[in-house]
Amino acid sequence: MEQTPTPQTHRILVVNPRTCFTKIAVYDNNRLVYLNKINHSAHDCGKFKSILDQYEFRRDAILKDLETADIDTWRISAVVGRGGYLKPLESGIYEVNEQMKHDLIHNPAGQDSVNLGALLVDEIAKKLGTVKAYITNPIVVDELDEIARVSGHPLFPRRSVFHALNQKFIARRFARQNSKPYEEMNLIVAHIGMAISVGAHKNGRVVDVNQAFDGYGPFSPKRAGTLPAGELVRMCYSGQHTREEMERMVMGDGGMAAWFGTDDVQKIEQMAFEQGNEQARVVYEAMAYNTAKEIAALSVVFNGKPDAILLTGGIAHSNRFVQLVIDRVRFVAPVHVFPGGDGIEAMAMNVLAALKGERPIKQYNPLVSSE
Repeated sequence: MEQTPTPQTHRILVVNPRTCFTKIAVYDNNRLVYLNKINHSAHDCGKFKSILDQYEFRRDAILKDLETADIDTWRISAVVGRGGYLKPLESGIYEVNEQMKHDLIHNPAGQDSVNLGALLVDEIAKKLGTVKAYITNPIVVDELDEIARVSGHPLFPRRSVFHALNQKFIARRFARQNSKPYEEMNLIVAHIGMAISVGAHKNGRVVDVNQAFDGYGPFSPKRAGTLPAGELVRMCYSGQHTREEMERMVMGDGGMAAWFGTDDVQKIEQMAFEQGNEQARVVYEAMAYNTAKEIAALSVVFNGKPDAILLTGGIAHSNRFVQLVIDRVRFVAPVHVFPGGDGIEAMAMNVLAALKGERPIKQYNPLVSSE
């Protein structure tokens, strides 16, 4: 009797470099077989002048961890890393190439730990032999409608910088659960984490989204979000703060961190609702209020009701916060909650789909050189 062929197993190594740690995972197809958070001490990170200088240190830490965990690296089919601050591109799975590495290293916007992702997986892939390295849906995915790019001054165009990896993954998951193609759905997806991005997914494209990195939108645990423009300009020229200090006010030390000296939402929630701190309650509820306003505002993109609103990100684990948002936006569309979203599963499943031929593998080839 003829035997049914055994489906091919694709072993995928996932690398997600963050500020003080590197998270790695190994998947056999859609089954997680290994997950670890490699912590980097402040002392170790302090040895390096820049984030890019940490490249070899982190690479060696990953390889050592895999060896210690007795992972059969010879079985790895592909390596995928977190996408960094590249030039704007369409969503998808991209093979790491020399132009991509060049643009990450010579990034005029500055450096972030996510820029190490493609560099690390490219080197690891080469060490493993014929394995290829990929990134998928980096934060610079740009599918904005032209009308969404226009601001109130031609020198300040609206840009697309958001949680593309998790937003796209959750949107596709929801579409599958409802037996519909993602490309035929209208969804509002809100990633609620250390930054908050809210995107309008219209027939498979994010046609409008707030610039969550250092721009505008709801304030969050670490981002100031939209600020009164005139007051911001006057403070910049007050002589009281350096450029670096102002940038930190907007990104990193803004939002909850500015109000309470911590970006720990759980701690602020306890202050507000268990310890009776009235200011903490008002600011906490204001963050939910601003998130809800951003969601409701995007409903106009669809000239009618979207199919659904999806809430995701780390803060979506908080039933209290989620309920505050739902109470204000449930009139727009049904709300569904997908807590979490560090991108590990999203990266693995995107590359798995590409290896199985279900989605194309693209080449990073921006028209404008980064010189």
